[in-house]
Amino acid sequence: MTSSDGQPYLSCEAVLAFLRAIAESCRNLADDPDCDLHAAGAAIDIEADTLEFRAIAATRETP
Repeated sequence: MTSSDGQPYLSCEAVLAFLRAIAESCRNLADDPDCDLHAAGAAIDIEADTLEFRAIAATRETP
């Protein structure tokens, strides 16, 4: 959703789901001997970039 100033905002439920997904990803990577915290950080960055792109696209004005 967007506020009156056009900035995107996430609901509490969406943030909780996102944080739980990060935690689950970390647990999955912890069990993989070929992965480390650098891999976890990279995965989180990818998800953050995707979320940012979606937020920008959702708040973009249509002609």
